[in-house]
Parts: sequence; C-alpha cells; structure tokens
Amino acid sequence: MTDKATDKMTDKAQDKKTDKVTLNALRRMKDEKRKIVGVVAWDCPMARIADRAGADLISVGDTVGVNLWGHTNPLEITLDEMLVVTKAVRRGTRRALLSADFPYGPLQEGGAAAVRAAIRFAKEAGVDLVKLDGAADFPEAVEAVTRAGVPVFAQFGITPQTALRYGVEYRGVPSAAEQVPEEMLEAMVAEAKRLEEAGAVLLNFTNSGPVVGAAVAAAVSVPVVGGFGGGPWLDGRMRMANAAIGYSAQALDDPPETYAQVARTAFDALTAYAEDVRAARQIAGGIPVPPAETAEPVSPADKEG
Repeated sequence: MTDKATDKMTDKAQDKKTDKVTLNALRRMKDEKRKIVGVVAWDCPMARIADRAGADLISVGDTVGVNLWGHTNPLEITLDEMLVVTKAVRRGTRRALLSADFPYGPLQEGGAAAVRAAIRFAKEAGVDLVKLDGAADFPEAVEAVTRAGVPVFAQFGITPQTALRYGVEYRGVPSAAEQVPEEMLEAMVAEAKRLEEAGAVLLNFTNSGPVVGAAVAAAVSVPVVGGFGGGPWLDGRMRMANAAIGYSAQALDDPPETYAQVARTAFDALTAYAEDVRAARQIAGGIPVPPAETAEPVSPADKEG
C-alpha cells in the first residue's frame, strides 16, 4: 500500500471520529452491540474535553445544583438555571449529542408545561433531546413532547426525583450498591416498554443492577444506558465528568476509585501558587521578573569628587 493510500485511510478514520453523532447512530450502536459513551457535564470547558475525548452523548444534569453550586436538594434547581448551564455546555459540544434534564416541575405540571419547557431547551439552548426524570409516570407528557418535535431521553429507576418511591435517600453521588430490587424486574420492563411506546428514543435506567438491567435492555429496541448501578449489561454508560476525574472537595479526604485525582492535583497546584505569592516569587505563567540590581554602592567621597 502506498503512503498516499495510507494517508487517505487515516484521513477517513479521523473524519469518522469527528462526524456528528445522531440518534440513528445510537440505535445502530445498540444493534451492533457497540457501547454508548455518555458524560454528564455542567460547563463549556468540560464539555469540550468530553467531546474531544469521544463522548457520544453529553448530558446536562440537574445534579449541577448539588455537585457544583452547593445545594443540598437536587430539586432546588430551576428551569431558567438549567437553561443557563445548558447554553454553556452547548458552546463546548460539537460532535456529541446534547441532552438536558428537565428540573423538577414541568413534567409534573402536565403535558402543556412539559412541551413549553422542551421548546425552550431546543430553541434557547440548542439541545438534541431532553431528559425526563420519572417519565414512566407521565407517558402522555412524553408523547406530547415527542409530537412537538423534541426527542425524549427518559430516565427511570432510582433517580433524584423518584428515589423516595424505592425507600432510598438520594445523594449527589449515589452508591452503586443502591439497586432496583430484583422482584421489580417485571415492573421495570413494563416501564421501559411504556416509555418506548410513548416515543422515547433513549432510556436512562439508573441503579439497574445486572439482573434487572439486562432484562430491560433486552426487552426494548431503543438504547438503554445507565450510571451508578449500571454495567456492561446495558447498551452504554453515563458518568458525571467530575466523578470520573475525581474532582470534588470530598475527594481530597476520601479519594474515590476513579480515572484521575484532579482534586488533589488542583489542591497541590493552588498550594504551590500560594507559597510563591507569600515568598515574593513570580507565579508560574507570570511575566519574567528582571534580575535584582547589583551595582556597587556610591561612597560620599565619590559623590563630592
């Protein structure tokens, strides 16, 4: 094979990596048993990093309130706040599909409110689909949003907005040990089928566990992804970018088992910065400091002469 032919093949491979992901592409990935990579991001720089790393789906989670803004309750986030965050993530997302969570409220208020919220996400923030938490209880809203032309990413299982139903106290980062009980397998399969029939194009089954999760993924034709409590038995995974890189204040004292320890790196860097400032040294990246003057002092006799 000539060098020119090799170069053409390389160019095609690179183009494939930069092709815009589509919903049809996600469906093909499920059919071909290729896993979908989902990342939750809350800002433009992280979205850019995730996009360049090859994420297929970037989702703006309503957990931004707890994990980034210091809220204690994930239900505190508002629609206007989610729109601000989603606009920022949109600016950093080119290849991946972009999804955004409905905050608590529009879905529960009925189909008309859900459609209004979905249209705002599509028009003002440029999302490719909207994620509805607890959508199995509101199939008519899923149908209404779908009819309005906005694809639906339906979340079910143990979620911030449905945790109490399963007797779980939801935290910003839940434990993988929290799983939907196996005796609820038939109910979860029925929920997934109801969501698919209502028009959902993608499902997020949180804390599925290997038994219930595998059964749900096999029961529907749309892709089923999941975060904590998920695994290779699903069609893909969702992971908060901050969790994947170990970026949280708690990670300083209790480092998680993850792909990086960014909190520790940030702490060490800021500590070094503070030490340079207090020692009157130029900081890393600062302008060059001219050398100190070393001229001999002038004596009084020299001055008189």
